[in-house]
Amino acid sequence: MKTMAEDYYKALDVSRGASPDEIQKAYRKLAHKYHPDMNPDDVAAKKKFQEIQKAYDTLNDPEKRKLYDQFGSAYEQMGGAGAGGGGGGQPFDFEQIFGGGARGGPHGGGGFQFEGDLGDIFKQFTGGSGGGRGRGRRAAPVRGNDLETEATISFHTAVIGGFCEINLKRGNQAETLKIKIPPGVDNGKKIRLRGKGDPGTNGENGDLIVTIKVAPHPHFKRHGQNLELRLPVTIGEAALGATVDVPTPGGTVALKIPPGSSSGRKLRVKGQGVRTPDGQAGDLYVELQLKLPESLNPDALTPEMRQAIAQIDQLYMDSIRDGLNW
Repeated sequence: MKTMAEDYYKALDVSRGASPDEIQKAYRKLAHKYHPDMNPDDVAAKKKFQEIQKAYDTLNDPEKRKLYDQFGSAYEQMGGAGAGGGGGGQPFDFEQIFGGGARGGPHGGGGFQFEGDLGDIFKQFTGGSGGGRGRGRRAAPVRGNDLETEATISFHTAVIGGFCEINLKRGNQAETLKIKIPPGVDNGKKIRLRGKGDPGTNGENGDLIVTIKVAPHPHFKRHGQNLELRLPVTIGEAALGATVDVPTPGGTVALKIPPGSSSGRKLRVKGQGVRTPDGQAGDLYVELQLKLPESLNPDALTPEMRQAIAQIDQLYMDSIRDGLNW
């Protein structure tokens, strides 16, 4: 007798007592690994995928699996006449077909003994037909893998929202995707794009996970939902007070500088920080930075200027460095 050419349990890497859930789980794992879309131009992978598919189509069907456990892969030659066939015929009664009696040898009480492949015997009764039920059933879906990438956006876009483009490769194709950036997104935030990952097998695509990187701003810094700005001011603006224009995410605002403001003083502009999609906004903190004229040259000062500076210096009642120690 010929040996069984195919072991479906071995093809799916499961035991003969595997449950339906174990068989389905093993199939999904192997089908994804060897699918032709994942292994283009790989003949060996294509052949392996066909073997896996054939094994799953049999072991996933209770009737086919029962016949396979009894007769091996030759059960398929039974066609529509078998218990797992689609022709509606009655199951084979081998004792009736082969003469009944005991199952011994030629001298064992009338039993039938044969040599050769079971498939050759089945063909005599089915005419070689092989159309078992469920043969054209669609394979179980396998979800595609998730993809991960990064996108660097400007500080401005991170605060007020906008769009950015990324280039990526999905399957064997290069694509450019336009991503919507919600307002208030922070550095390191992940955005998930449903269905933009690797293609699935008879099922849904995976997702694309984009990690946001925010480029620094030359003047603004972010602390949670609040923004910080270092604002240069003149000696006159700091000493006498002034109203100056300050840029914010919501537009230019007029900031009032109180008279006698020292460098380092912080002024709060309420509601001009980072605004989240639900409408909540942080504040803007403006730190004053006293800036002397770059053209200031002590040798070019007139006596009047020197006298004025000396008079201002005399206004310090106490040492400005009191308490400064190591």
